[in-house]
Amino acid sequence: MIKIQYQTQHLSLRFFLLMLILFFFQVGFGLLIAAQQADPTLLSGSYFNFNIMRAEHTNLGILWILSGFIGTILFVGPLLSNRELASPWLIKFLFYALIAIVLWNVGTQTLAADGIAGWWLGQPWLHEGLEYLEAGRAADIVILIGFSILCYVVLRTFPPVRQWNEIHWGLGLGVTALTLVWIFGLFFIERLDLSEYFRWYVVHYWVEGVWEVIHISLIGFLLVLMFKAEVKAVGYAVFWGITLVWLSGLIGNAHHYFWIGTPEFWQFWGSLFSALEPLPLIFCFWHIYLDAHQDKKPLENAPAFYFILGSVILEQVGAGILGFTMTFALTNVWSHGTWVTPSHAHLALFGTFGMLGIASAYYAIPIMRKVPSFDQGLGKLSFWLVFTGMLGMAFAFAIGGTVQVFTYRTLGLDWFGGDVFPAMQFFKVLVPIFGLVFATGAGILIYDLLTMGYRTSSSPAAEPAPTAAYRPTPSTGWSSMLSRFEAGMWLMGMWIFGAVITLGLLSFNLHSVQAGDPTLPYLLASIGYPGLLLITLFFVWRFLSSMNARCTQPTPAPSSLATAT
Repeated sequence: MIKIQYQTQHLSLRFFLLMLILFFFQVGFGLLIAAQQADPTLLSGSYFNFNIMRAEHTNLGILWILSGFIGTILFVGPLLSNRELASPWLIKFLFYALIAIVLWNVGTQTLAADGIAGWWLGQPWLHEGLEYLEAGRAADIVILIGFSILCYVVLRTFPPVRQWNEIHWGLGLGVTALTLVWIFGLFFIERLDLSEYFRWYVVHYWVEGVWEVIHISLIGFLLVLMFKAEVKAVGYAVFWGITLVWLSGLIGNAHHYFWIGTPEFWQFWGSLFSALEPLPLIFCFWHIYLDAHQDKKPLENAPAFYFILGSVILEQVGAGILGFTMTFALTNVWSHGTWVTPSHAHLALFGTFGMLGIASAYYAIPIMRKVPSFDQGLGKLSFWLVFTGMLGMAFAFAIGGTVQVFTYRTLGLDWFGGDVFPAMQFFKVLVPIFGLVFATGAGILIYDLLTMGYRTSSSPAAEPAPTAAYRPTPSTGWSSMLSRFEAGMWLMGMWIFGAVITLGLLSFNLHSVQAGDPTLPYLLASIGYPGLLLITLFFVWRFLSSMNARCTQPTPAPSSLATAT
């Protein structure tokens, strides 16, 4: 495990710790709204009602993920540049600005319940009310300043442009676009369709454009650090991943335009390019497989790799496959605004970006706290609890959403009349059950990372002799080395179940289903969703079993006497 080479890398620690604290509260709000789904009367007359808590849950999710992104960029920036971070005082200011934004967001969400927006000069300065962009204009300006600081620090730290590799370009373009795209959220438009048009510029281009670029770049460099992979080979994958993200994502944004009054031609182009968006995600998965298998050394930091793998796999399943199933116009007309959407959103947002931040923390914190030999058991346990809990919640959302589409959308029953509530009740109870599994894992990892260095030995781990040659432990069956062909078969199996889910959503267009027969969509959903989520669970188990089968002791190099003989 590497040691701290640049003192300014320590500035990333405060962002990782803030990430963990915000993650704790976000999970708490999530458990509360899951309970409120099962019992709508819970705290319904207070400021802790479902609508406010849902906004808090969503906003904190974005904020802790951003905090993890910033921490990761600050930690790897000096390693990419071979020099200290520029303007450390600005980084410290950025940290306190981020805390101020968090407090502002939490404090102003309740203003919406009283209809307070803080209008002045034609702008809502206290609370904007747009989903995902609730913060008022005052907070928006501070956020813009914060992104500008991050962009400035990164670009000043990086070497001259002529010396950049693909990872430099990915992060450089990412932090620049992070700042520029936010500008679309800085003005108020009275026309609802035009307002939604530009709102999705921010929401979509951030997540499916800018964040994806930063994610692919950081994943690539973490693999370089963990497996001593070649920067050139990883850079090749990063280049094509970023290129495909922007080629598909820019027009793929149109799948948000279907039902907001925009021209009808967006239904075709949005469906087409949204269908292409999983391509860079497949590329990202494939290069993590190749990089992780380019040597046969045992994992030095298993929790960090577990969460990196979880990030890439859930990106493939949540953003790629489930995103693919519900962004055609003919499927989105049914899935839009139902529980089918949070099934995709939870796996995509937490799985892709949240797990990356946690992986980075598990890589960086032991180095900064000088505990390279930390006990990895808690990190592994937390991964499996978090991973299983998130898959379980996605299952409950997806199947409950299928019931919701049929009873509410297809049959046109009254949502507020209680017709849908009993039909979905079983799945509404499943959400907090799996949520408790997830929260247990989250609590373990938060405790593990926050207390690391205070409860573990700081004695360095013994390093093998430099002449030692690693050789994989002979193993068969589940723990044998994962071949490219087998990995491809697992991936193909996931997409087959994704196709079944897509057919299930398309079947809602059939006259027989709209006449009241739910057999086909229910059957396809009951095959597709459990199949996809189970094959995901088993594939990660298989992948990690293959990695853990590597030897823990190096094979001694032949002695000079033996060589002479």
